[in-house]
Amino acid sequence: MAPKKFHLGWFMNFTADLWNGPFENGGSPWTGDFYVEMARSLERACFDFIMVEDKLSVSEAYGGSAEMVLKHAVGMVPKHDPAPLAALMAAGTQHLGVVITMSTLGYPPFLLARLCSTLDHIARGRFGWNVVTSAEDLAAQNFGLDQLPPRELRYDMAHEYMEVCYKLWNSWERDAIVMDRERGVYADHQKVRPIHHKGRFFKSRGPLNTAPMPQGKPVILQAGGSPKGRDFASKHADSIITLADGLDGMKEYRNDIRERAKRHGRNPDEVKVLFLVIPTLGETKEAAYARREEIAHSTPFVEQTLSLISSITDIDFSKYDMDQPLPHLTTNGEQGSLDKFQQPGSGKTLRQLVYESAEFESSIPLCGSPETMADDMAEIMEEVGGDGFLITMHNQAVSRRNLTEVTDGLVPALQRRGLVRTEYTGRTLRETLREF
Repeated sequence: MAPKKFHLGWFMNFTADLWNGPFENGGSPWTGDFYVEMARSLERACFDFIMVEDKLSVSEAYGGSAEMVLKHAVGMVPKHDPAPLAALMAAGTQHLGVVITMSTLGYPPFLLARLCSTLDHIARGRFGWNVVTSAEDLAAQNFGLDQLPPRELRYDMAHEYMEVCYKLWNSWERDAIVMDRERGVYADHQKVRPIHHKGRFFKSRGPLNTAPMPQGKPVILQAGGSPKGRDFASKHADSIITLADGLDGMKEYRNDIRERAKRHGRNPDEVKVLFLVIPTLGETKEAAYARREEIAHSTPFVEQTLSLISSITDIDFSKYDMDQPLPHLTTNGEQGSLDKFQQPGSGKTLRQLVYESAEFESSIPLCGSPETMADDMAEIMEEVGGDGFLITMHNQAVSRRNLTEVTDGLVPALQRRGLVRTEYTGRTLRETLREF
């Protein structure tokens, strides 16, 4: 019996690639050429999509200063707008899905719906939107607010935001463009209608002024961790990305999402859960573990990890003694990421947590040679039930070396086992995600 295939995505940033090491690209990828090359490599490996993360501020959460995020740059600042990059990557590929993160904080619904429509046309139906509400007060202050609304209220706002976008994407019937040359009619005005949305948070007349999207609507990605977040994701997302906690956490999360999707009247098989992982590869398993140990004990890794987790959670970890147990913390930022890092009830010191984040930034540890890791991934997916992995690097870094290790080492090992695709069969990103 042939093994069940699983999906692969790559999670990255339009930020400085690793620049301060012997095998790095140089830290100036701002033309986008480096990322177009990256997208082509992922397409050659038959990934489902490349996903660009984004933030809307320069974080000062760690130590009340931007020093650390600017010092290391990795995954944080500078960070350029992903939308133009999406157009470049889509134009430079033929099959790979291109997904970007856009915040409901930063765009009026009409503007975002219009941008999604434009990018889906440029990508020929391969565009996706990763929906976020933003989790940093500094981001809110860049848009005229003193602070973010409470997290639960942000989800209420996001549900209505999605409702407005759906109405706008449907404001043109799919066959509204007739191009009747005899009558001289390009679009049938009877098939283009205002939406007249007046809600609790948003108001929009519509219709969109763009042509109907190739996919009807973009592929929707979301990362929901809290109960409200899971409910939002299971209602709206085609693919859900998550940082789960080991095999048990992965199974619980996927089963919960599938049950929630059923309650929303959806086919749970059309909601693909991809688990965030950081593979550490070496020629042998021993070499891979030695490499991870070297990373985890380096001073830059400690500083990068603390500044990144501070930025994500809006908590200043510089206030805590590295060698004392970390107290249980809560946040109006990304609580799921905080819980994954702090391991509530573990009694571990901040130093231990930083060290273990070399492993616990992953939903489950992946460390070994391409062959042993492929076997591990097969066992994990068989135990969890699906649906695939979202690959990234430590502290959201980007490196041609790590990319090549995955596309030319790990993926061929997976393909030899029949675990991932060897060619594309779908035309759109939604079709690619629903292929198996």
